[in-house]
Amino acid sequence: MSTLSGKPALPSKEAVQQEVKQDVQATKSASLSGLRSLAAGGVGGVFAVISGHPFDLVKVRLQTAEKGVYSGAFDVVRKTAAREGMVRGLYAGVSAPLIGVTPMFAVSFWGYDVGKNLVRRFATVHDNQMSIAQISFAGFFSAIPMTLITAPFERVKVLLQIQGQTGEKKYSGGMDVVRQLYREGGVRSVFRGSAATLARDGPGSAAYFATYEYIKRRLTPEGEGKLSMGAVMVAGGAAGMAMWLLVFPVDTVKSRLQSAEGKPTIKSVVREIHGRGGFKAFFPGLGPALARSVPANSMCFLGVELAHKMMDRTFG
Repeated sequence: MSTLSGKPALPSKEAVQQEVKQDVQATKSASLSGLRSLAAGGVGGVFAVISGHPFDLVKVRLQTAEKGVYSGAFDVVRKTAAREGMVRGLYAGVSAPLIGVTPMFAVSFWGYDVGKNLVRRFATVHDNQMSIAQISFAGFFSAIPMTLITAPFERVKVLLQIQGQTGEKKYSGGMDVVRQLYREGGVRSVFRGSAATLARDGPGSAAYFATYEYIKRRLTPEGEGKLSMGAVMVAGGAAGMAMWLLVFPVDTVKSRLQSAEGKPTIKSVVREIHGRGGFKAFFPGLGPALARSVPANSMCFLGVELAHKMMDRTFG
């Protein structure tokens, strides 16, 4: 439409109002989606910690112990139970991830949601279904804001998990760890291992969400959009295994970096681990990590899906 002078006509007042209304509606919808992702991620995180913490403790103790302290995963369980009791010992340090897991997983799933919105905004999505590469990008993006929460909580968790294996109890709990770390080296000490955490969680989250989406699509019956809870758990367990197989050596470096005395660097930790046993030394505790990944991530995605269903029923 143009005027007699050839210049395009200005949009009508009604058209402008309609456009503004659509923009507001889109913003409101995106905000609501983000809030739901936050809530669902928090629920999934609690499910994951309760089901997976004992496996994580075994993994961390194998990664951080001196050579010869443990003969394997079952030896960690046996010695931990003898020294600290079965339940109390295997759930040592659980307070840190339980307190931190709600914001950590919540921010992860919120970041994943934001990452998908960025893909929709700046890339072409065919048939309203993202490619696995696009899902991977959104997954990687989710790790960026999550690292701000994950790094300090992982530092606290690792220190609480390893203190029982020496018989010496330096910390009385999570807040005591934070106090002592801050006194020893300030905020930098509390956040030690942030770069290693991002190096683990960036590629790990890309593999995690991409595997989950791929398996979910393969298990979804032809012509149906709904997936059974059993299939959701299978996809979640597979996602967890894919993540750990990809990034486990980086996780070993992170655990050693966050638990070492003094002021270690990533380079010095890598050199020290390699010197202890070559390439194989980067994989202690892989068995418990993979064993943990199935129940923990199955339960995580089950919690996420159940939370979304509950919110859909409650809020529409």
